[in-house]
Amino acid sequence: MTGRDDVAVPLHARVSAELRDRIHRGALPPGASLPSEERLCSEFGASRGTVRTALTTLRHEGLIAGGQGRPPVVRDTTLGQPFESLLSFTAWAERIGRTPGQRTIEIARRGAGATAAAALEIAEGTPVVEVLRVRSLDGEPVMLERATFVEPVGRLLFGFDPDTSSIYAHLAEQGVDLHSARHTIDALAADPHDATLLGIDPGAPLLRERRRTSTVAGEAVEYGDDRYRPDRVTFTIDNARPEKSGIAPDMRVRKQAE
Repeated sequence: MTGRDDVAVPLHARVSAELRDRIHRGALPPGASLPSEERLCSEFGASRGTVRTALTTLRHEGLIAGGQGRPPVVRDTTLGQPFESLLSFTAWAERIGRTPGQRTIEIARRGAGATAAAALEIAEGTPVVEVLRVRSLDGEPVMLERATFVEPVGRLLFGFDPDTSSIYAHLAEQGVDLHSARHTIDALAADPHDATLLGIDPGAPLLRERRRTSTVAGEAVEYGDDRYRPDRVTFTIDNARPEKSGIAPDMRVRKQAE
């Protein structure tokens, strides 16, 4: 039976949503072929044009590969995101059709440690606001978010419930200039605290993404130290040869949800 809400959603969007859900649940694992267009038309009562539109959506999201005479298959590495929009975990998760979640462990005002102070270009011990959250996809913890904000920015979080939505969206609404960020990616072993929060074994590998966020004038406003489970999220670098000599190659880094 079709509900009134379903009627308002275009059929191609319902088809892509159902196939996306099957991929996320593992009903269509990496390497599996999707049902034929004929079978999908029959299952959803849709035209070939509608089914092809739905498949195009999934292909643009990086969920499937194939086409031009080849049957579409589920990709091994899926759900890419341009690195320049890495700031918001919530926006990324929603863009790829996943349900983002967060559990705040701590928001505290304290003196900046040596690493954060150097990144923020302030004196060690200067008051800052630190945030520790567990981030999840579809209810499963996948990342620890550690953020240190300069005090004038961080104080805006004390009247905000960070379990309800994106910190960056809230700060932007408050007029904070989050113009650009520099990211450094490396790996480290999970310490006992990180392991407990992520539900993994101590010593398990984690991908770490350190971030310095700046205003348009180049003033640092945040230092981030985010730690991802590599069995759930990975990063991919795409680059291209420059067309003209002396021009730096185009390079993009994508975050992937496995």
